[in-house]
Amino acid sequence: MGACCSGHFISAHKSFLDVLKLIKLRKRILLLTGSPGVGKSSVLLKTVEALKARGYHVGGMLSREVRSCGARVGFEILDLSSGERGWLAHVNQPSGPRVGKYRVNLEDLDGVGVAAILKAVEGLDVIAIDEVGPMELFSEKFREAVKQAAESGKLVVSIIHWKAKEKLIDEMKTREDAEVYMVTFENRGNLHEVILEKAVKFLENA
Repeated sequence: MGACCSGHFISAHKSFLDVLKLIKLRKRILLLTGSPGVGKSSVLLKTVEALKARGYHVGGMLSREVRSCGARVGFEILDLSSGERGWLAHVNQPSGPRVGKYRVNLEDLDGVGVAAILKAVEGLDVIAIDEVGPMELFSEKFREAVKQAAESGKLVVSIIHWKAKEKLIDEMKTREDAEVYMVTFENRGNLHEVILEKAVKFLENA
């Protein structure tokens, strides 16, 4: 191979490696999944708090279970940026789509959860979503908000349901700019550090 051809080959190879490095660096949709009760929300919350501690503005929605007398009675939604709360679902919710013993509160899901995601899309550094799952996907507005978040170019840290057969979830998982993390009992103690490192790499080069 002549010196000229060799030089072109080296240059092309270097360019290819640079592209691969850029793709790896630009992973910006970080998806957590795993079995129920394994600690997905805790990992997400630790990641959110660590990003806030570094000065990044984080918004979106978090969900948490609510118990009464030791029994789970529903799920609450929290707007990360404003602190506003609402009900995602409750055993005593009078109307709405049914999931097991719960009915989904579409009014609060749209008014608190969807609004929180859209605020983050419009004006914050990081979009957190807990979770993209069967209850939330009853809302068309929620679906659209998730799509907007995915196309926003911003960092998205989201929990996705581990078993749901949904086109939207499949599309998120297979994006070139997405990375999926399986939360387990073994890694849940330090997984947020791995996700944080990936998140900060993206944010520093955004």
